[in-house]
Amino acid sequence: MIVAGCDVGSLTGKVVILRDGEILGSGIVPTTTKPERTARNALDKALEQCGLALEDIECLVGTGYGRVKIPFAHDNVSEISCHGRGAHFLVPSIRLIIDIGGQDCKVIRVNAKGKLVDFAMNDKCAAGTGRFLETMARALELKLEEMGPLSLQSKAPTAITAQCSVFAETEVVSRLAEGAEVEDLVAGIHDAVASRIMTLIKRVGIEEDITVTGGVAKNVGVVHFLEKRVGLKAKPLPMDPQLVGALGAALTAENLMKTGKA
Repeated sequence: MIVAGCDVGSLTGKVVILRDGEILGSGIVPTTTKPERTARNALDKALEQCGLALEDIECLVGTGYGRVKIPFAHDNVSEISCHGRGAHFLVPSIRLIIDIGGQDCKVIRVNAKGKLVDFAMNDKCAAGTGRFLETMARALELKLEEMGPLSLQSKAPTAITAQCSVFAETEVVSRLAEGAEVEDLVAGIHDAVASRIMTLIKRVGIEEDITVTGGVAKNVGVVHFLEKRVGLKAKPLPMDPQLVGALGAALTAENLMKTGKA
């Protein structure tokens, strides 16, 4: 049984292909102006990786903000359940998933079976998301991937007090002009993101074990400051954390096949 999950987010499209519970291939591509094209690009990349064609996929489930625009999907489900299911599949002890994407952040609590118990979400403001970090990187003339390691060099993070991403950018530029060290500013930015996420965590409740998913999970600085605020170490995942939503969608497709609902 070969199934796939396709997660079309605001910044990237992701696909994971499974055969009988084993990961065969995956693909991550930048988003295009059309979700259906993004989905196809990601799927083609994953299919090429494992030497398959679209016709070989028996069931495909879509997720992410573009999930309803995937023409070759058999069904679509919320990314909240997908991140919970995917993370729990990879590390069954996980109970709290912090998913930080391009345009929103979600904190998801699951039970011992990986079923959704509760969640909290920030989708009204860019602060605390991947887009916020991209904006800050541009303001500081840094590459996004440089920010994480750089922030860990800070001895005294600069507090970023603005709650709005637009005002935060102005504050960062002003602090830089005043002579603040770049690593201290980046550390302050990451701590501000962690602070935003912590308000969501408090709404859902802290429960071990925790992990971080989504593209921002690759930022060691954000994860470091999150761990400091939560007081727990995040469990590492045995695959790219950006693919967890697509994995959850593929597992959903597998379940649809097993229950005869596909």
